[in-house]
Amino acid sequence: MPYAIVNFDAKTSSMLTQRQLFLEHLAQTSDFPLMVEIEKAKGIYMFDKKGRRYIDLISGIGVSNLGHLHPAVVKSVKKQLKKYMHLMVYGEFVETPQVKLAKLISDLMPQKLNSTFLVNSGSEAVEGALKLAKRYTGRPEIISAHNAYHGSSHGALSVSGSEDFKSAFRPLLPGIKHIKYNNIDELELIDHKTAAVIVETVQGEAGVRTPDKHYLKAIRAKCDQTGTLLILDEIQAGAGRTGKLWAFEHFGVVPDIVVLAKGLGGGMPIGAFVSNREVMKVLRNDPILGHISTFGGHPISAAAAYASLKTIHEKKLFKKAGKKGKLFKELLKHPNIKEVRGKGLMLAAQFNSFEELKPTIDKLLSKGILTDWFLFCDNAMRIAPPLIITKKQIKEACQIILDTLNETKP
Repeated sequence: MPYAIVNFDAKTSSMLTQRQLFLEHLAQTSDFPLMVEIEKAKGIYMFDKKGRRYIDLISGIGVSNLGHLHPAVVKSVKKQLKKYMHLMVYGEFVETPQVKLAKLISDLMPQKLNSTFLVNSGSEAVEGALKLAKRYTGRPEIISAHNAYHGSSHGALSVSGSEDFKSAFRPLLPGIKHIKYNNIDELELIDHKTAAVIVETVQGEAGVRTPDKHYLKAIRAKCDQTGTLLILDEIQAGAGRTGKLWAFEHFGVVPDIVVLAKGLGGGMPIGAFVSNREVMKVLRNDPILGHISTFGGHPISAAAAYASLKTIHEKKLFKKAGKKGKLFKELLKHPNIKEVRGKGLMLAAQFNSFEELKPTIDKLLSKGILTDWFLFCDNAMRIAPPLIITKKQIKEACQIILDTLNETKP
């Protein structure tokens, strides 16, 4: 018999806890998942089955910029649900949620960034941007930065900057070179074989590393000199998180392509790469359908993203994020915290070591504060709460952090 027949025992299954079923049937990403079972979420708070409240200081890793279940997003999703969900692969039908979102993105971007390709995630946005750059320039090489994180799919992983994450999956894309972030001398590697330079406007998983004042301008100039496209990854830094609507506005540069995801969707999965119409049109032919996506710009996700981005812009939540970030920096003064760096509500609190930080994070979770560390910087605490967090809530969260540090102080 080629296939085993498995009898489904509903009674046995119902006796297992959700935690047991989670471990039995969901593929795991590590041997030590957090295992917090959330029943509901609202605003900056999440609640477990016992009604215990957790302050979300990481926004689902930069996703819930408007917090959980923001009324504007929920209303937009419900309205669209009554009309239609998936109709046709991306780019064939005129679907109002996609059109409205793309028009809004164009309105809020510099004039030359006027064409949006909608996908499902940040990794997919990076994949599309890399293909677009190679197709437009006809060049084989891509340059990215050490300690960059651009996603987990093969192309996105190839341009990510940590060998620890890549070595088990080689061979990856050929023609990838890495440079040190913030090192202008290494920009000499950009030449007439370089299709694109892809960098995070603010490095996220490196522990929130902000570029020096002239660094991005130097990359822009070198790209202009060599005919190379500049791709800025704003998957974490975009949609108001850094105190500007788009993080590149801090640095006086305009990219050729910008990639978005995470906070764009208001809690729904969506990604996008945005460029100029003249650049983007090369994906239409030679070959036709040069980049395609079945679920890209799903109507429900597009409706959520439109409501989220519109709210962030109209309520000026990006400006408020700058002031709230300064408050975190003012309040988190402690001998164990060496510095709090970053822009807006994209922050990292630096500790001496992972061994010092990890017990603090564990204890904070037991006290109802969710935070974590970074993939490539395990001795810094991630602080990236929803942009709607209030000053009172910031003070409460900071006080719990300080009290916890005092308890764990050697």
